[in-house]
Amino acid sequence: MTNISPEEVKERLDKGEKLHLVDVRQPEETAEYNIGGIALPLGNIQNIQIEDLENLKNEEVILYCRSGNRSGIAATLLDQMGFSNTKNLTGGMLAWREKFDH
Repeated sequence: MTNISPEEVKERLDKGEKLHLVDVRQPEETAEYNIGGIALPLGNIQNIQIEDLENLKNEEVILYCRSGNRSGIAATLLDQMGFSNTKNLTGGMLAWREKFDH
C-alpha cells in the first residue's frame, strides 16, 4: 500500500482517467457523499467478501473512507490477499470535502 493525495485523485479524475475507486465506508456514509467508488464496506473485506474486486488484483485500486483509517486497513488486507497496487486516499472524504467542496 502507498498513499495518494486527494489532489492527485481529483486531478486524474478531471483528466478523465478511469480509476478503480473503492469506498470502504458504511452504506449510510456512502449515500451521504461519494466520489464514484464501488461501495465495499471494510467488514466485507475483513470477511474476504471481495468478489467485486477479484479482477483488479494487478490493477491500481484506490481505497477511501471518512478519514483514511479504515481504507488504510482495507488496503493492507487486500495487499495480504495478493493485490499488487493498493493506494489509500490520505485524509479520506474529510480531506476531499475540505479541499474541493467549499
